Amino acid sequence: MAYRLTPLVTGEYYHICNRGVEKRAIFSDERSKQRLVDTLAYYLPEKPQFRLSQFLNLALPIRRHMTETMKGQPHIISIVSYVFMPNHVHLLVKQTTDGGVTAFMRRITDSYTKYFNTRYGRVGPLFQGPFKAVRIQSDEQLIHVSRYIHLNPFTSGVVKSIEELFGYPWSSLPEYFARTPSLADPTPILTSFGSKESYRSFLVDQADYQKTLETVKHVLFDDKL
Repeated sequence: MAYRLTPLVTGEYYHICNRGVEKRAIFSDERSKQRLVDTLAYYLPEKPQFRLSQFLNLALPIRRHMTETMKGQPHIISIVSYVFMPNHVHLLVKQTTDGGVTAFMRRITDSYTKYFNTRYGRVGPLFQGPFKAVRIQSDEQLIHVSRYIHLNPFTSGVVKSIEELFGYPWSSLPEYFARTPSLADPTPILTSFGSKESYRSFLVDQADYQKTLETVKHVLFDDKL
């Protein structure tokens, strides 16, 4: 992973994006998307004892015991929002330990690339260069980036309607309305709204407008995804 000129700061939020090399698809089916969900969850703790591929080959009782053990470990980042698109992934995260974002992205890209390459008999990198990271500089930017991430399947045409968007399984959006979120922590976003329905309105009110934009200015990435 290339050296990052601007260090990522512990305690700060970042919009992270990583996409397939040559803009190629990084998912082949629902199974591969679920594998990346599992990869994100597994590598959040500070010191996983095994690589994910090794962990999955352990006997079920051992896996259950290790999962309970790792629950007590601090996480190197906190995931606020995420979405999987056909050829890229967006994450809104908070770095909670020094070097956490870089370590987390290295873990998940290495692990998922090995899984994908083994499954399809390919070699070489799957993701294009180092991940892109934009520091979030205000509470307003934080909620707007969350909206951008959650609307992405709709604005990109992956889903055809707002109703489908709220059921899109490869996004943190359904977790925002679940009784108990599993992977994401929506608290930093939802505390800015009086209710979950207010956040829903915040998304819906700008959905069609965002769909018409060629580039969303607050994303700040240097080329179109």
